[in-house]
Amino acid sequence: MLARNRFLFLVVVGGAVLAVLSFSLQFCKSTCPSPVQLSCAPIRTEDEVTKAPLCMGLWQSRSGEVWSVCRGLCLDGGLGVNLIPTSPMLEEQTVQDADGGFRGLQAKSRKRVFPVHHNQEPDPVFEAYSYCNTPNRTEQAWEGHSPADYKLLSVHVMIRHGDRYPLYAIPKTRRPSIDCTLSASRYTPTPSHPLLTSFINHMGQGTRGHWEAQLGSISRLPNHSVCEMGQLTQTGVVQHLRNGQLLQRAYKHHSLLPSDWSPRQVWMETTGKSRTLQSGLAFLYGFLPDFDWTKVTVHHQWSTLFCGSACECPARSKYLEEEQRRQYRLRVADSNLERTYIDMARTLGVLTRQLRAANPIDSLLCHLCHGLSFPCVSSGDGGTGGCLTMAQFAVIRQQQLDDEVDRRRFGAYRKYAILAMYPYLNRTANKMERVARANEEGRQPRLGGEEVFTLSSGHDVTIAPLLSALGLAEAKFPRYAARIVFEMWKSPPTTQGLAKNKAGKSGRSKSNRKDGEVFIRVLYNGEDVTFHTAFCHPSDRHTNQPLCPLRNFLTFVRKDIFSIVNATSYKEACYKLSGDQKAYSSEGGSSKKNFQNCTIYRDKQSSAILPFWN
Repeated sequence: MLARNRFLFLVVVGGAVLAVLSFSLQFCKSTCPSPVQLSCAPIRTEDEVTKAPLCMGLWQSRSGEVWSVCRGLCLDGGLGVNLIPTSPMLEEQTVQDADGGFRGLQAKSRKRVFPVHHNQEPDPVFEAYSYCNTPNRTEQAWEGHSPADYKLLSVHVMIRHGDRYPLYAIPKTRRPSIDCTLSASRYTPTPSHPLLTSFINHMGQGTRGHWEAQLGSISRLPNHSVCEMGQLTQTGVVQHLRNGQLLQRAYKHHSLLPSDWSPRQVWMETTGKSRTLQSGLAFLYGFLPDFDWTKVTVHHQWSTLFCGSACECPARSKYLEEEQRRQYRLRVADSNLERTYIDMARTLGVLTRQLRAANPIDSLLCHLCHGLSFPCVSSGDGGTGGCLTMAQFAVIRQQQLDDEVDRRRFGAYRKYAILAMYPYLNRTANKMERVARANEEGRQPRLGGEEVFTLSSGHDVTIAPLLSALGLAEAKFPRYAARIVFEMWKSPPTTQGLAKNKAGKSGRSKSNRKDGEVFIRVLYNGEDVTFHTAFCHPSDRHTNQPLCPLRNFLTFVRKDIFSIVNATSYKEACYKLSGDQKAYSSEGGSSKKNFQNCTIYRDKQSSAILPFWN
């Protein structure tokens, strides 16, 4: 009897172990379909490859570096794989291949949007490669997905410009050699796209479009054989051709825009930098290939915050100054960072403060993203000579990752972000509300329609505070060509019960027909983050209603958003800290004073708020 019990016990335990292993492998397969989702590290020699831990596999050689996936499903070290049960849905998922094409039907699975916190810190070099967002891999996107029979009412997109040339130069080094003209035949190492040739030709017809005066003199295409500071590269153009085409495929079955769409239905705005204008045009062309220029007006935004005429807000600058002081304290306390800057300055033969002012991470990122060797200098001229190294780059990048964590803990940046992005959020909420009203049952549409597609092309100092204001504190720092998408959906109408008609017979009455409800989805780089926002929590999700009601978003923007700064309105939040009770209008007027304030805040952001400015 005892032997029999032991045998049964072993059978039960063994079966349970096998079930758990099978369960885990099944979900890992659906959640981690390719090595690109695992952290990786560069391995430069065949000898190092043979000594590396057993991993998923090897990536192809890139610029002399053999890549191995040495984080994730390895025998030792690295990030653990996040096994998440998936619930396949029988609907079409947009999958874009590296060549710009799209392929087939796939079961839809929900992935974790935000990174899982582990004891081991993320690899700063891998995080930097993710930031590059090189368009040479298959990309999945969840835009355009909704319950059956829901109607897509409007889409509002905020993008960061694509890959650009550095804004700073490292002293005594040669600038990266990158060609900023566009060529569809330049495949290696620069990526191309099937739409690139037609895009170049279409931009030549841009004089038929409508441009606000400040944008009329900016070139519609990158056009320098040797890139200028901050100029958009061909990689950046391709990134947004892909983004636009991806959304075009995602929404093509939803009839968002009719074939004869009117000028009122499409809104495009951009800051005054060539990289944002050109990125926006590439996105728009991918979304509306060969669009009618005569229907397009490109609007100019003075501020990187897209605050329009409501930029003046003294309290915002106070929170910004608090954030600057926090950044400085953290940076000074990092002895490893200080030693790294001293070593780099010694190699180059420059003062440490001169190297800091040159923001070397900006140029080093360009080298990394374009597969170029880090800059080297010869000995003499006050320096020891040699090359800047990946280890030095990793130290600076790690400090930036640490800064993001500390910024969330400190809290001043969230307050800054709320006041910075309220004007944009309020404008977006107003546009959504107008579209929702226009789609109420029985209402006659306005001549020319409403703005059902809006595109705003900005910077990292636009996307980052917008993420924070929405409550997406754990979201990754905006990579090149990052996108935030707001979708508005309407459920089908319902009929409540039966009523007698005039003939006295039982039948459905029009008076019992209830109009559908309006909902919002928020997506970041193709991932649905709606239920991570401050206005929709996981507890708000219901089986019979998987989307977030629009009223939640409207209440958040017009009331709840100010609770974190202990105010009830934008005016009160902006002026109570300064004690300035002068009259203030949320519309503000287009005075020179407002413009100057916006510009000052933008300049402060560029030097202190975010390390990769723009």
